[in-house]
Amino acid sequence: MNNHARFRAFDRRTLLKGTAAAAAGMLIDPAFAATAPQASPGKGAKLVLLGTKGGPRVGGKRANPANALVVDGNAYIIDAGLGVTAQCVKAGLNLADIRAIFISHMHSDHELEFGNLVYNIWAAGALHRPIDAYGPAGLEAMAADFWRLNHMDIATRMVDEGRVDPASLLRTHDFIARQGHVMTQDGVSVTAFTTPHPPIEDLAYRFETPHGSIVITGDTAYNPALADFARDVDVLVHEVLYVPGVDELVKRAHGTSTFRNHLINSHTTAEQVGMIATRARAKKLVLTHFVPGDMDWITDDMWRQAVARHYKGEIVVGRDLMEVPLRG
Repeated sequence: MNNHARFRAFDRRTLLKGTAAAAAGMLIDPAFAATAPQASPGKGAKLVLLGTKGGPRVGGKRANPANALVVDGNAYIIDAGLGVTAQCVKAGLNLADIRAIFISHMHSDHELEFGNLVYNIWAAGALHRPIDAYGPAGLEAMAADFWRLNHMDIATRMVDEGRVDPASLLRTHDFIARQGHVMTQDGVSVTAFTTPHPPIEDLAYRFETPHGSIVITGDTAYNPALADFARDVDVLVHEVLYVPGVDELVKRAHGTSTFRNHLINSHTTAEQVGMIATRARAKKLVLTHFVPGDMDWITDDMWRQAVARHYKGEIVVGRDLMEVPLRG
């Protein structure tokens, strides 16, 4: 038997063992369950900005897009740009507390580390209960592709380290409605709203918690209807584009007029963000997904002043690892 055939036989045996264990009600290895960390104590809710730069470019002072909402010790990850796991650790989040993942749209800066995040939780010995993942059509297929891509490593570690199959602990759900209920769990209710991000679409998420409400827009063109979805929200987290920086960004990226048009037509300018926040009657506005997000000449005051032309409420210019308390 050649090495490839041996591995295929080994892989089949591993999967059969995992299936038999699940059927016997032994989805979680007791050895791991005995040492599983407990959920972080404490009541309350906070948003943690894990990555605040828009786009897939790596480098500079901001990480790629990702957020964590922590409610009564349970963590919900919204978007999974490159480096999200490391940012969770830097933020002091317990990986075992992650209950669900929400992907806004299928651009790499928002979903590139989706599979890796779940894998990293598993490899760290912190995956002890199912994680649900929600996103646009294609997320279920992406999860299946990730497990196929990494099947050799995973099968080996299941045998060598006595681990349960991580695929059995990730429940992925494509959200195909235009708007509606996504999830209710541990006192947190989530709804989604489809908003344009040409040439694709984006899911904005609204979280209702015992401690207040929060809307995270993902990437969106200027869309007044989004304000209706975010009506009277306690915290509105909105992407933002600074038009005077666009040409420099296009030049640096060796981009074309098509790229420039995409930036202008697919994102919301700082002035427009102010309009949305005012129309929504948002109590607090948090800016994130900055485009451009790594040009030092664009200061926090410049972002704030552009938004404040149309919004008179509290404006938070987001920074990586910043915590924003949620108080209804």
